[in-house]
Amino acid sequence: MTESAGRVPERFADVYGGYVRALEEAAGLDTATRRAYDSRIRSYLVFLESAAIDGPDPLADPDGRDRAAQAYLGYLARRRLAASTVNAHLTALDHFYAHLGLGPARVGRRQSPQRPPRTLDAEQQTRYQLAAGQRPQARDRAIFLLLLHSGVRPSELVALDVGDVCLSAGECVVIVRNGDPRTIPLTDGPAQEAITQWRAERSGWPGASATTALFLNRFGERLSTRAVRKLLAALADEAELTGEDGRPSASAQTLRATFGANQLGDGETLTVTHLVTVAGLLGHTRLDTTLRLAASSASGSQ
Repeated sequence: MTESAGRVPERFADVYGGYVRALEEAAGLDTATRRAYDSRIRSYLVFLESAAIDGPDPLADPDGRDRAAQAYLGYLARRRLAASTVNAHLTALDHFYAHLGLGPARVGRRQSPQRPPRTLDAEQQTRYQLAAGQRPQARDRAIFLLLLHSGVRPSELVALDVGDVCLSAGECVVIVRNGDPRTIPLTDGPAQEAITQWRAERSGWPGASATTALFLNRFGERLSTRAVRKLLAALADEAELTGEDGRPSASAQTLRATFGANQLGDGETLTVTHLVTVAGLLGHTRLDTTLRLAASSASGSQ
């Protein structure tokens, strides 16, 4: 587990050896994480040897720890590493110093610049829905409109069973059971109609009686997420929803963000209660994730 970040200075060999043994026994860390922590701590110890930081011992004193960690943070920043990479090094330092009994260093994490998620504006949504409605197969129409009007992830979409999209006289809901269960009202008329038509057609597909899967492939098996993304890419091309790089701009992630932004409205009168409700519809565990969609709803397509 010592192959990639430089030779550990001799004066740190015992401390490093003890950490390696602790890593091998650490619960809750997979092999890749152990390897990453090992590499980052070796890099840190090599830095300590060359940096000649004044003050108390950085491996035995809290003040020395903080001075050294701050200096290392500056060193990583000068290398122009991404904020996420710098923070990954700091996480490894937290683990290392917890092993030494000193606790995490008192240094701040780098903030990654975050743009609002990409969404489709009103005109793009119209083009998307028109292209979806022109698809001859009810299955595809149902898939495209469900993605836009329920915000489900591809993995959640293909995991739906026949009984998970409930159509009744007064209500239509999508019940997501893949992951944390949640119920999403489906209020769009064309989406409801597409689901109704697909359920009627589905019974005539090969293998329909042998599986509970709502969406089937031509072999009568549950549709895959790869197939869904392939269908979306083709529709984006047909609807001329592609970016300057030629890649589809109507991805499943974009449709999901668009659904969330539509639910939030213009963001100007957003309340905490409404934010929590939308977070629940999307299955978000953090409200700040949902709040980023408010910027998208206010600014349109990103």
